[in-house]
Amino acid sequence: MSSTRTGIQWTEATWNPVTGCDRVSEGCDHCYALTMAARLKAMGSDRYSRDGDPRTSGPGFGVTLHPDKIREPLSWRRPRVVFVNSMSDLFHPLVPVDFIADVFGTMAATPLHTYQVLTKRAGRMASVVGSWAMKGFQPPPNVWLGTSVENQRWANIRIPKLVETPAAVRFLSAEPLLGPVDLSSWLSDASALHWVIAGGESGIGARSVDPGWIRDLRDQCMDARVAFFFKQWGGRTPKAGGRELDGRTWEDMPLRELAAV
Repeated sequence: MSSTRTGIQWTEATWNPVTGCDRVSEGCDHCYALTMAARLKAMGSDRYSRDGDPRTSGPGFGVTLHPDKIREPLSWRRPRVVFVNSMSDLFHPLVPVDFIADVFGTMAATPLHTYQVLTKRAGRMASVVGSWAMKGFQPPPNVWLGTSVENQRWANIRIPKLVETPAAVRFLSAEPLLGPVDLSSWLSDASALHWVIAGGESGIGARSVDPGWIRDLRDQCMDARVAFFFKQWGGRTPKAGGRELDGRTWEDMPLRELAAV
């Protein structure tokens, strides 16, 4: 059994022990996963048979646990970088702490892989992982923890919680970027953030991104020596606007050595 290959430029594969989610902020308004879940339900996929609340979710996008997927990475022989729950949020309030712990247990048991866990529920992540740390468990070095921020308001809310969370690598996804974001409060601490991904929105009705917002994030990262990855300008399709920024692509990744710190 193998992981699912993905077209997401900053990872190699996806692993979804949970599917389904609920919108929590304006960055969720055109969620690609919600749209994909509806398509998969229409195709008859058992994993996307549960509907979510139409006010915050949609067809096939009700939060669903898949216990049979938890041990899947144990069978992967080739090392890979894995985006965890590309079709959900591991720290959604409907995901039990014991289930989250089982997912972390698999990640800890497979150090040949690198796992990227991205959440909009940074507060719950800080609470859950922080409680484990108080009992002596630290996230393994092959697990990178991140949060999504679409504008300054959500940066101010989510990043402090991410910084509180024990992790060898902490990262941000500023996609879709819907406004300028000043990271100076956190980039001044070299151990707070290690990687920033930025990009515009794609899909029908995609909101445009100001090039100045992207350049400013890049410059902040360059000044602080934090890895910067520019995913896309966005548009009707992810590739519509291309990926070049000032004549080149930006694909920095956090230094592998960080994971050993």
